[in-house]
Amino acid sequence: MTRRLLAFGVLIPLYGAQATQEPEAVYNRVCVACHAGQLPNAPERGDQAAWAPRLAQGMDTLVQHVTQGFKAMPPRGLCMDCSTEDYQAVIKLMASKPGR
Repeated sequence: MTRRLLAFGVLIPLYGAQATQEPEAVYNRVCVACHAGQLPNAPERGDQAAWAPRLAQGMDTLVQHVTQGFKAMPPRGLCMDCSTEDYQAVIKLMASKPGR
């Protein structure tokens, strides 16, 4: 019985862990609606001048802005199935030079 409980206790956290989604797919599914030039204050993908001051705030702050909503960005950026790791990966994708 103790072995079963131990195995159960080890496997449950693994079951609940969310796998990181493909950043390009998340961007195309959710982020592109605002970050492809439709909203003037949403930094466009690859616009390093627009992303530089945001990145200077630190990744934790940027993820907090996405999660809680910030200015015109709705909470969770409308990605209800994104994890913290997903947000970090998409932010890095959008802030990088095109073609990288």
